[in-house]
Amino acid sequence: MTALVLLPGMDGTGKMFADFVDAMQARCIVVAYPLDQPLGYAELEQLVHALLPQDEDFILLGESFSGPLALTLAAQHLPRLRAVVLVSTFAKLPYPRLPQFLQRLISAGPFWRMPPRLTARTILGRHCTPRLFELLKQTRASVAPQVWKARIRAVLGIDCTPVLPYVHVPVLHLRGREDQLIFTSAVTHLSRNLPTMQLVSLDGPHWLLQTKPAEAAAALRAFATRHSIVL
Repeated sequence: MTALVLLPGMDGTGKMFADFVDAMQARCIVVAYPLDQPLGYAELEQLVHALLPQDEDFILLGESFSGPLALTLAAQHLPRLRAVVLVSTFAKLPYPRLPQFLQRLISAGPFWRMPPRLTARTILGRHCTPRLFELLKQTRASVAPQVWKARIRAVLGIDCTPVLPYVHVPVLHLRGREDQLIFTSAVTHLSRNLPTMQLVSLDGPHWLLQTKPAEAAAALRAFATRHSIVL
């Protein structure tokens, strides 16, 4: 059997995976990041590496913020890693034409203080439900402001393109056709630099695993079967 290790989006709590974990009906290991420590990608890489299974095969799933982290770890040829699953993510700055002064403004701005309904409209769109909206508010409030700042700065500065040629395991990328955060150019960049990557588009927003858990789980299981991975 192969475990599924899930690396969360920018909130880092891992709580947003609950419905997807239920839909997978497989062994899932949900990683959570510290709520009060402003860690960048390098520090989070060390944290995650220490938590990876040592005595069983696993698939590494990186959602949104954690996509570059999953790819960087996969490039290290981890002996028990069987595949990588990317969800609504990127290898480098997803807004390539954003001026530097706007990048600095975003990294310093009160992202976590945006009206919850505006945030929900961006990441959930028409798929927002009262339950997801409440979960969004709860998880956002649980993360310290300095942590949000650190993670936004990390996203604006990351470019893991150089490690992509060293990723030799199968890669699946799940993306939402209604994603308002990750530009098509970021997806194209991944496809160009990971030519064997399988791209599956679903009718959903940025929070794909939260709004389309059954469809995403079915796509992942089909991908695993294609590569003779038993979940």
